[in-house]
Amino acid sequence: MNRIEPLSIEDVPAEVRPIVEGSEQLMGFTANDVLVMAKWPELLQSLAGVVNTIYGPSEIDDELKRLVGLVASTAAGCRYCQAHTAHGAGEAGAAEDKIAAVWEFETSPLFTGAERAALRIARGGGSQPNGVTDEEFKDLLDHFTERQALEIVAMVSLFGFLNRWNDTLKTQIEDVPAAFAARVLQQGH
Repeated sequence: MNRIEPLSIEDVPAEVRPIVEGSEQLMGFTANDVLVMAKWPELLQSLAGVVNTIYGPSEIDDELKRLVGLVASTAAGCRYCQAHTAHGAGEAGAAEDKIAAVWEFETSPLFTGAERAALRIARGGGSQPNGVTDEEFKDLLDHFTERQALEIVAMVSLFGFLNRWNDTLKTQIEDVPAAFAARVLQQGH
């Protein structure tokens, strides 16, 4: 149960209505965390800028970005963000068997060496305390440019905020990502 109830669509302040509508178009549903943040329009506006930068034009494949978010959220234990990132990975073109096997990325033949390097950063960066080693970061830079590495770290960092936001507020998972996660993520565990 939500600790703070999301706004209804009708009650979203005019200054953040385009953000809420854009979020709905991007995801295919209205996210409860966005509707809660709409109660603090300045926060939603600021975070929207960060989200748009991280998800905007990129040197990293969108599928990999979503898988990075999924592994970081899984490491942090945030079910809300796990459901969202799993669903987002599917929408970005990731095969369901790959999404289901994401936590076995080290041994699964579905993942490349570059993906493994990125997902190690996601796993370590999503853990508390941060578990990224110098060796893992060097491996990341063996596969990706510095700019690409920054994009991967930015994705992990974004979900660091979102994981804590949604877990602390006990944000209720919406039906679309909940159904996807129940079907796909249960295969991997």
